[in-house]
Amino acid sequence: MTTAYKIWDIPGGIHPEQYKTLSNASEIQPAVLPPEIILPLNQHIGAPAEVLVNVGDQVKTGQLIARNKGQISVGVHSSITGTVTAIESRPIPHPSGMPALCVVIERLAEEEILFLPPLNDWKSEPLEILLQRALDAGLAGMGGAGFPTHAKLNSRGNIHTLIVNAVECEPYITSDDRLMREKASEIVEGIEITRLITGAQKVLIGIEDNKPEAITALQTIIDRIPDKGIEIRVVPTKYPSGGEKQLIQLLTGQEVPSGSIPATLGIVMQNVGTIYALQQAIVLGKPLIERVVTVTGENCPNPGNRWIRLGTPMSFILEQVGVKADGPHQLIMGGPMMGFTVMDHQAPVIKTTNCLLLPEPKPEQPILPCIRCGMCEQACPVNLLPQQLYWNAKSHDWEKAELNSLFDCIECGACAWSCPSNIPLVQYYRFAKAEIKKERAETEKSDRARLRFEQRQERLAQEEAEKEAKRRARAEAAAKAQQAKQESDGDNAVNSDMKSEILASVARAKAKKQSQAEPSAVPPKPVLSTEQLKGKWETLQSKVETARTKLDAAKTENPEMVNALSTALGKLEEKAHQAKLAYQQAAEEENKPQ
Repeated sequence: MTTAYKIWDIPGGIHPEQYKTLSNASEIQPAVLPPEIILPLNQHIGAPAEVLVNVGDQVKTGQLIARNKGQISVGVHSSITGTVTAIESRPIPHPSGMPALCVVIERLAEEEILFLPPLNDWKSEPLEILLQRALDAGLAGMGGAGFPTHAKLNSRGNIHTLIVNAVECEPYITSDDRLMREKASEIVEGIEITRLITGAQKVLIGIEDNKPEAITALQTIIDRIPDKGIEIRVVPTKYPSGGEKQLIQLLTGQEVPSGSIPATLGIVMQNVGTIYALQQAIVLGKPLIERVVTVTGENCPNPGNRWIRLGTPMSFILEQVGVKADGPHQLIMGGPMMGFTVMDHQAPVIKTTNCLLLPEPKPEQPILPCIRCGMCEQACPVNLLPQQLYWNAKSHDWEKAELNSLFDCIECGACAWSCPSNIPLVQYYRFAKAEIKKERAETEKSDRARLRFEQRQERLAQEEAEKEAKRRARAEAAAKAQQAKQESDGDNAVNSDMKSEILASVARAKAKKQSQAEPSAVPPKPVLSTEQLKGKWETLQSKVETARTKLDAAKTENPEMVNALSTALGKLEEKAHQAKLAYQQAAEEENKPQ
């Protein structure tokens, strides 16, 4: 066993009573199937899964009943064989106490298994197949917030170190401890699978020194692997050494920058329970349908660790350990430091449920004013200023809270544990974070609405401009057509007048000849005489001169009238010309010898 390694220190931290011996002495108990399971669609960070079944459908154990919706999401599998009886809002384990959409399945007597095909020769499988299996099996982080495993592992090329988090530093919880003792071989194989997927050259297993049996079990298996490259690093028992950034600092001496993730340092971390679930999914094709849960506490008659099918109502588990489900006892999901009280005991076990704690009732301590003692600052493992964040949150000064690195707080509870005034500091920080996120969401929503409005206004303006251009084009085309029609009508009128006058002159000539030949004939209808035609021509010519004068004046005084006057002048000139031709033709006819 390698011992020549360095363990760095982390700032702050506390040493609460462990209470781990309540549950770590006995083996993990096998699962007892409940008559009904309740499967929330969001048991992980990210988008809720999308339901694939309907009420009345029969499903098998391991069958996918809700698929992932996007990359930061995972599917949900049925943990029993039964009939879907409802798809509705039910109580779920969440600090808010709010219900959420769940698939409810009633168990049938005979169980039918529907697992994925095993990948026995996983070392020769393409990496894409291994990553897809993590997604298909519905794997999410089982030791923290439930980040989708396939997304966390999909960073090959940037990772040089894989850290396996086996610290389990929170009091009472021993599920990982017992899992390592009993499933060490499977866990080590899961580590090798994870290392292959991520491409990590080095593997560090971080584990507290209060788990000697688990350390021995893992080391025994690791020693059998040639060229293993896997090292167990034992760290002192200190809370919260199991935090992701804290464990990285303990094992490597590196600090993950604020707002960054371990991958920026070439490190990826996985919880030991997630590693085991990955091995089961790859080697056996088993989706994530059960997990080890520590059921413990001073109020628990039969504490220990149990395999529990996901979706099992917590009330059913309480009955299994000899506790009345409707009793007045407090039930906490998680540990005493970071866990939260479950308001409705019908809420189900989910992928991130590592402990159900039934603590001893304690008299409620009065909340006293902050005395600025600084003990919270000394306990903070992130080097924050908890009392400043407390005042920021209490006064709703979100801007200063962010400036004081509120979102770097890991909500470990070390500050509240050390506070002599019993101030629930973490609750203030959670409230502040929620309000800031709410404001950000509202701002983003408002920005999106404003952007949509501006885009709509721009689109409407463009459409109106296009309509106006079309209207203008139609108006110009109509004006040109009207002008052409008027010019055509003017030409036709001039031609008609000229033709009438010529015909009249011809008729007069014929009538004159006829009257000379036949004196007794009835005289023809009077027509314009040559002198009348001459007068008409001269009148039109006078109008032409007048129009020319007006046009010359308009060119300097009223340019807008130039086009209209030019058009009118052209028509008058044409009429005058036609009148002149009519007069000349009539004069020639009149002067011809008889």
